[in-house]
Amino acid sequence: KNVNDERVFIILYAISAVYFAGVMVRLMLTLTPCVCILAAIAFSKLFSIYLKEDKEPKDDDPETNEKNGRLYDKAGKMRKMKYEQGGGDGLGVNLRSIVVVAVLMLLMMFAVHCTWVTSNAYSSPSIVLASYGNDGSRQILDDFREAYYWLWQNTAEDARVMSWWDYGYQIAGMANRTTLVDNNTWNNSHIALVGKAMSSNESAAYSIMTELDVDYVLVIFGGVIGYSGDDINKFLWMVRIAEGEHPQDIKESDYFTERGEFRVDSEGSPTLLNCLMYKLSYYRFGELKMDYRSPAGYDRTRNAVIGHKNFDLTYLEEAYTSEHWLVRIYRVKKPDEFNRPRIDPEDREITRKKPYVSKKSSKRKRGVIKSRPVVVKGQRA
Repeated sequence: KNVNDERVFIILYAISAVYFAGVMVRLMLTLTPCVCILAAIAFSKLFSIYLKEDKEPKDDDPETNEKNGRLYDKAGKMRKMKYEQGGGDGLGVNLRSIVVVAVLMLLMMFAVHCTWVTSNAYSSPSIVLASYGNDGSRQILDDFREAYYWLWQNTAEDARVMSWWDYGYQIAGMANRTTLVDNNTWNNSHIALVGKAMSSNESAAYSIMTELDVDYVLVIFGGVIGYSGDDINKFLWMVRIAEGEHPQDIKESDYFTERGEFRVDSEGSPTLLNCLMYKLSYYRFGELKMDYRSPAGYDRTRNAVIGHKNFDLTYLEEAYTSEHWLVRIYRVKKPDEFNRPRIDPEDREITRKKPYVSKKSSKRKRGVIKSRPVVVKGQRA
């Protein structure tokens, strides 16, 4: 019914937007205008039906109409009452009122709901986290902003930061530093190379970072505060993307146990316990004891004690760790730094040379002019 260009366009737009929104969540924004248009059409049609006034039926019977406007009943013909007149297709006043009031209440409740969602979800930026204690008090976790500020103040302007693509725009916008990958995920091969570096051991990852001229590595770790959106929980996606581009070097099955479990405790896969992501996340974490009930190295996000505690980093060094250990930044060492043997400060001894003693005699120390003529008084030369 009434097919025209406008209706065909909105139908095709709705089908396309629903498909792409289902493929990728961020494309939900393309669906929003279409939903608003369709909702407006639906409410407009609804109100046009229930707000329409019933027309009073006209009585065109010449036998009952008189020139003076007086009506008379004809014998054998009963005059219809007012509520019985009409074709029977009109809606009652009560029904129209109920439907209109219900729709208006629905729209008002939806407006209140949208305001609440906006104030609680969309107005809170993802770089500032909030947690609530048992007493209802609100605690603000500002680790992201503090880490980006440190990166901005304490690194060179041309420094390159390697991190997972989720934080690329934040690092570029707040720390003003170059990142290898960002939220523009069109370059899948580049993202796979970063995933390969995170999934490899430290020596293999260092060769990749050297090729990419990486100066710093940034990881997100939520084991201290129980933040479930950290890089360890995202790690399997790094492995899968890296395996898609480098199937000979990275295999997802190597990061699971024999029973097919992804574990970070002592029963975890040796490949996982020695990869770069694991070491950067849990460096010095085995020495940390958060309370008297849990042992040292207890991960609150995975609810397990880490399996690899006492290890050192050869090719990287810790540069910054935020207050709640949420953001950790490491500096990539130069080749001349990690090749030198490390000596503890208390064991460092400076060998001093023996004091230099001059071989000159006392006479030479005063200074003597050689071949100096000798003058004898009273004699002629």
